[in-house]
Amino acid sequence: MATNRFLGYLESRKNLTGSACGVVGLALTFAGVAGPYWPVVVAGLYGAGALIAPPERPPLPDFPDPSAQLDKVRDDFVKLRAYLADVELPPAATGRLTELTELLAALLDPGWVAEVLAQDPEGVHALSRAVRQDIPEAVDTFVRTRWWTRLTPGTEPPERHLERQLHLFQAEFGRLATALRDIEARRQESLTRYLEGRS
Repeated sequence: MATNRFLGYLESRKNLTGSACGVVGLALTFAGVAGPYWPVVVAGLYGAGALIAPPERPPLPDFPDPSAQLDKVRDDFVKLRAYLADVELPPAATGRLTELTELLAALLDPGWVAEVLAQDPEGVHALSRAVRQDIPEAVDTFVRTRWWTRLTPGTEPPERHLERQLHLFQAEFGRLATALRDIEARRQESLTRYLEGRS
């Protein structure tokens, strides 16, 4: 550990700057400027150089890029679909859920859509949250509430809440799909303007 710290200091900016200033002190000594006090001059210049050197900057954390994050979300989406296939839902909710999962599958499909999506960290985060948390929680809450509703008839059916939640999810990701489409439309318009300006 101490050896690693010592080797790290040898390569540090402080040591390199201090050494450069120390070399200047040796040059002054050979030029006859430092006189008999040359060790103090060399050590002082080394120390001054070490003090004025910029501090070491720790390396940035290595976070996965959005494309790698999308790969993980795709894997989790496969697990989510397997979970949803085992849940018994009312027909209206099943239809909404099918539309939602088809939309999510299209957004997560590898290819140019995913490339555009990977440039939108908020979109990637929204998809990740929906796949890993929001949709499973909405369905699981429905399943648990439906059981309690059977014991206490006359309360609001949990199907209504589930359908509203699925509708909100679909609207959210419909807006995301529209935003991604708009990005591609702007790219196409930019290319047209560029080609028109070139000719």
